[in-house]
Amino acid sequence: MESKIDDMIAHLSHSQQQMARILEAQRHAAIRMAQIIHSLPDYELQLTEGSKSSGGQTVQVNRSIVSYLNAMADLQQTAADSLEIVLKELREQDEE
Repeated sequence: MESKIDDMIAHLSHSQQQMARILEAQRHAAIRMAQIIHSLPDYELQLTEGSKSSGGQTVQVNRSIVSYLNAMADLQQTAADSLEIVLKELREQDEE
């Protein structure tokens, strides 16, 4: 019976290690995506005289897209921070 419990604990430990590796990889990916999105330029397009009629709409759409991407970057950064906390907890559990 003890050997079955030991095998289960070893399997659980291995599973947690693999989960920690996956979470770590996702954290790095999320951080990199957040960096890429934050590096996008945050400026308005210069309008030519011929495009004044639709220029206001174009600027508004561009602002909306930039705002959306910045919000996604913030969300990914928050997720990365949360994953970092989870990984620290998993490492502490593995050490015990």
